Amino acid sequence: MYKASLNDRIDQGSGRVPADLVLRGGQVLDLVTGALLQGDVAICGDTIVGTCGQYDGKNVIDVTGRILVPGFIDTHLHIESSLITPFEFDRCVAPRGVTSVICDPHEIANVAGIDGIRYFLEAAERTVMDIFVQLSSCVPSTTMETAGAELLADDLKPYLDNPHVIGLAEFMNYPGVIHKDPQAMEKLNAFQGCHIDGHAPLLRGTDLNAYLSAGILTDHETTTAEEAIEKLQKGMRVLIREGSVSKDLEALVPIITERNSPYIGFCTDDRNPLDIAEHGHLDFMIRTAIHKGAEPLAVYRAASQSAAEIFGLRDRGLIAPGKRADIVVLESLEECRAEHVLCGGVLLDDAAFGAVRPVPPVARRSVKAPQVTAASFRTASNTAKTPVIGIEPGKIITSHLTVDIEPDGGDKRPDTDRDLVKIAIVERHGKNGNIATGFVRGFGLKAGAIASTVCHDHHNLAVVGADYGDMAVATNRLTEIEGGFVVVKDGAVLAEVALPIAGLMSLEPFEDVHRKLVELRAAARSLGVVLEEPFLQLAFLALPVIPHLKLTDYGLVDVDRFEVIG
Repeated sequence: MYKASLNDRIDQGSGRVPADLVLRGGQVLDLVTGALLQGDVAICGDTIVGTCGQYDGKNVIDVTGRILVPGFIDTHLHIESSLITPFEFDRCVAPRGVTSVICDPHEIANVAGIDGIRYFLEAAERTVMDIFVQLSSCVPSTTMETAGAELLADDLKPYLDNPHVIGLAEFMNYPGVIHKDPQAMEKLNAFQGCHIDGHAPLLRGTDLNAYLSAGILTDHETTTAEEAIEKLQKGMRVLIREGSVSKDLEALVPIITERNSPYIGFCTDDRNPLDIAEHGHLDFMIRTAIHKGAEPLAVYRAASQSAAEIFGLRDRGLIAPGKRADIVVLESLEECRAEHVLCGGVLLDDAAFGAVRPVPPVARRSVKAPQVTAASFRTASNTAKTPVIGIEPGKIITSHLTVDIEPDGGDKRPDTDRDLVKIAIVERHGKNGNIATGFVRGFGLKAGAIASTVCHDHHNLAVVGADYGDMAVATNRLTEIEGGFVVVKDGAVLAEVALPIAGLMSLEPFEDVHRKLVELRAAARSLGVVLEEPFLQLAFLALPVIPHLKLTDYGLVDVDRFEVIG
């Protein structure tokens, strides 16, 4: 939709001339007072110019008996974690009411560097939904991993004036902030006065004070109501997350009140096409929160108006004259199922998406892992006491367990009877060929192996298995298909999803990716896997900024001590 002139907006808003588009017969949810307002909604170009009145329109959509709410804003996500391109993501979630997203492309940036960020900025100029970009602050996230690229403050500063850039993305290296790491300080200094996103799991007390004193404004890693209240009381904006692995909504529903809602947003962080197709996106969060007792006004505020205010997007978040025409038409507030969606005055349909010209893909053939054999996954030791990563379902926080595993011929082997399987991280950027091994509990794996190049945030190759030979087959297969997911048993590939864009995103439509993920999930379950989302859970086992025990290509990382322990 075109950007209308000031004269046209005034004329159409006054009713002197017909509006470009009129939504007639519905009620508007006013997120300021909570009232349901009667009257037409008049739109001129991409802007709302009239409410609470009667308008003639060049085009009219009858929304009698329906409720109109502002378009939803996802306040923090990695589009790469949807496993599809920004253009397919647009087509996948915008019809569910998501009209704006604030993304951090640090997944692709950890593989392709600044080229990955440029890819998203170019895509943002073409998608139907509005994509805003936070410049990736932690590439790599720490010094305890091998990434495909490194981005310093000077690499990011040239993009600050881009109209799609809001500020600095999630500052995951919170110990680096608290202890004034020189690189962390350089980036923070460069972005003072801009929006700086936070990433502060379990951070409390004076450490939280120090972190906030660096100018950091938001956090999406809050997992308890008590933690959320402390952060709100200290001026931090809490972004409630419900992803495919990190599911914090239920624990945080008690804080979604009319009083708190101006300081709360919703985000998905990492949500794949399986969950989107089967449950939803922000629409799922909205109806779930309401069903669990949150006030509808507070929920819809968090989904749009509050999100817009937090990130300085003052042109949206309300259905009111002068605001961007991002509107979702619902049958009921409680069920939150979009019947029509307008994004910048454009009615979302096949024609709207068909008119988009995609950006050519980047970061092809990025998987350069060494060829491995079964022997590559031995864990040499002569002591039984073993640190084990303990999975906590529904969380990316892990337990730091200690279990006795007796060496057998100098090697500690998987023990499926005790749910102890081998995990390995294989460096795949072609830099050093590192391979680190450890043990993990919680998959329920009884045979075979699963592997992935979606491995936060360095995106090396992660493989979990009960059989070394199958681990080798899975690892080598991922190089052949340019990255993705693989399930292997008895030397044969049972299912796979190729993700040739940086080893993170598919070239296929989201419907095809969804179908293949269903097959992949079934194959993983045939090996005994009990996790609802095993591949994204696997990806987070390598992220050394989330407590408590993780594995990178450098070895096991004690996140609480922030050091490699072996």
